Amino acid sequence: NLGSKPRSLRARRQGAGVAGPGPLVPSAMIQYILLISRQGKTRLKKWFVPCLERDQFRTIKEVSHLVLSRPPKVCNFLEWRDYKVCYKRYASLFFIACVESTDNELLALEIIHHFVECLDRYFGNVCELDLIFNFHKAYYILDEVVMSGELQESSKRAVLHHIAEQDALMAEGDQKKK
Repeated sequence: NLGSKPRSLRARRQGAGVAGPGPLVPSAMIQYILLISRQGKTRLKKWFVPCLERDQFRTIKEVSHLVLSRPPKVCNFLEWRDYKVCYKRYASLFFIACVESTDNELLALEIIHHFVECLDRYFGNVCELDLIFNFHKAYYILDEVVMSGELQESSKRAVLHHIAEQDALMAEGDQKKK
């Protein structure tokens, strides 16, 4: 029954172009999301596929160098290894999403924009300092928006409602400690 599968996973038949039944393999659309400052500092990183930490650091260094060295008026998509890197600059931060080469890069840009709008509504005109001092909130919001590399929640109102509930739980826990 397909209705019982988590809605955040998408299934793809193994062996493209092969007709008939085959095993369904869940695949993450987004491999990872990075927030990089113009100076090359990593402000947020989230991998949706297993990756060793040393490989993450190597990837961050490589991808951030590629993105930061590009002129501002060029396309926001790069082909890198067997993936597409989609990025968008907002103020002093680059929001970077790496997707599979067969995935829609415009959808990845929409997900980035949706995440930025959620951050902006939560923080009220978000800036880099908000993400530095409240990085855990940025991760909470990202977890509400994207799960397993797929868009989990498309409603900004629902995302902010869930984050407000988390804030209330945290405040309740802080008051119990006092």
